[in-house]
Amino acid sequence: MYHFTPYSALLGGILIGVAAIVLLLGSGRIAGYSGIIANAFMKPHQGWRWTFLLCTVLGATAAMFVFKLPVPHFQYSPHLLIAGLLVGFGSRLGNGCTSGHGICGIGRLSPRSIVATLIFMTTGIITVYLFY
Repeated sequence: MYHFTPYSALLGGILIGVAAIVLLLGSGRIAGYSGIIANAFMKPHQGWRWTFLLCTVLGATAAMFVFKLPVPHFQYSPHLLIAGLLVGFGSRLGNGCTSGHGICGIGRLSPRSIVATLIFMTTGIITVYLFY
């Protein structure tokens, strides 16, 4: 694998899981990032959304410095823009994103989330196989 960093991936997964648990136990809300981001703009009076997003970015940044993880570098590509738009469209179409379905939904044993996550993963695997 190219630039495979198992420790940072593990730490990232743990941080996302902890954030989801804190949000669920603290307010009874599901940590589906696409819904949180979309509604942060559509319902700006709900400050918890902005707080959650800010804390996830700050937490990841702090972990990067504390554990001396590599700084991610991205190169702009029109393909990334198109991919981002398709992911956003798909998450709205599927009533949730990988974090909402994959982390929170499977944790709640939601059949809809299990099916959605299987579709996400299968599509991702097929895409990687076809392009690489």
